[in-house]
Amino acid sequence: MSAVLWLRRDLRRGDLPALGAAAAAGDGSVAPLFVLDPRLLDSAGRVRRAWLGRSLTALVESYDGALHVRIGDPAVEVPAFAQEVGATSVHVTRETTPFGVARDRRVGAALTAAGVELVATGTPYAVGPGLVTKPDGDPYRVFTPFMRAWRDHGWPLPAQEPEGVEFVRVAAAQARSRDSALSDLDTVGADADLPEAGEDAALRRWREWRADGGLTAYATDRNRPDRDGTSRMSPHLKIGSVHPRTLLADVTQEEGKGAWIFVNELAWREFYADVLWHHPRSAWRDLRPALEGLAYDEPGEQVAAWREGRTGYPIVDAGMRQLLATGWMHNRVRMIVASFLTKDLHVWWPVGARHFMDHLVDGDLASNSHGWQWVSGTGTDAAPYFRVFNPVLQGVKFDPRGDYVRRWVPELAHLAGKAAHEPWTVLDGYAQGYVERIVDHAEERKEALRRLGELRPR
Repeated sequence: MSAVLWLRRDLRRGDLPALGAAAAAGDGSVAPLFVLDPRLLDSAGRVRRAWLGRSLTALVESYDGALHVRIGDPAVEVPAFAQEVGATSVHVTRETTPFGVARDRRVGAALTAAGVELVATGTPYAVGPGLVTKPDGDPYRVFTPFMRAWRDHGWPLPAQEPEGVEFVRVAAAQARSRDSALSDLDTVGADADLPEAGEDAALRRWREWRADGGLTAYATDRNRPDRDGTSRMSPHLKIGSVHPRTLLADVTQEEGKGAWIFVNELAWREFYADVLWHHPRSAWRDLRPALEGLAYDEPGEQVAAWREGRTGYPIVDAGMRQLLATGWMHNRVRMIVASFLTKDLHVWWPVGARHFMDHLVDGDLASNSHGWQWVSGTGTDAAPYFRVFNPVLQGVKFDPRGDYVRRWVPELAHLAGKAAHEPWTVLDGYAQGYVERIVDHAEERKEALRRLGELRPR
């Protein structure tokens, strides 16, 4: 009798405890399943859909063609599939997001009614959310003490793949239907500039980046969007083609400060997941009420210009165009464009967070929402609301030669050096049709501070 392995954001075979649990329950026979949920697909932009399609195509190959794919409500499709293969248990990686918890509760109830058990094993994180707490048992709301406790807690070594596992084959007609559905996903974003998908590609990128000194240089290069200074593991971590445990097992002290900072970046991801676990409303609401009552503007034409990369501020427009073209944006630029939306355009952060989630291939709910709140001043470790990123100074500092801007804003390709960040300062700055600035940053900074002042007792 087989057991079902229901994959969600764990699209791999290696370092997957749920696979081991399924193999043990099914006496080595496992039926791997993925369910395309229309509720999630309908909200995903073309690049995000293409990344999912390519990742699943790679997963089909990884599972020797034996990945079953269904389309529909998981509460209907998973129990039906379990009955088809005669399974008495369905195995998953434990989910901790509000949507995932609610979905698994519904699916678990449907499976119970069908006489099938839903078994959760493992977590998408090195340390599962809720396991790292203060000595008094309360959750952390500040990163640095969480990070120290998280490091002290530690994590297990990567899980070994079970030996002798056999995967339940997919019928020829079902395989054709599956492959057609995955091809349709990819076709939507066929022109997208995406990384190579799949577990093998993720591990290859990780090895090559480290071999090229990426981890050693990480401390100095990670904030430079004009350099390939980041690991680019975030899309793979999001979809689960690699587990953070696998990366942590490779990092050594010999790689210096860069290694320490890289581990801290993974800790930020785990911290935000922990915060969301304890405060599920913070997915789309302010975690801290300090700015309740702050006056925000309704999204309008200026927000449309922000989404399309037509604000007239080169570093902002470069980032937004990179997002639309590739489904990814450098983290430093994410902070710059988030500050522009919330402080220069005076729009509440969920407007931008939802746009990111629609388009980012690494759009992790916890990291995305709490990253936006960090900038807007409503979350944990929040940058104070009065800290407003100057998009020109940020561009000059982190893209000093203007290479990043010229890559994504071809209307400025004729401008050399830092002039690409200030086209209004040179005679031919707008010669290639670049847009004028939609707001005056200095004036909007004053306006943001004025609105903040209205919240304070006089």
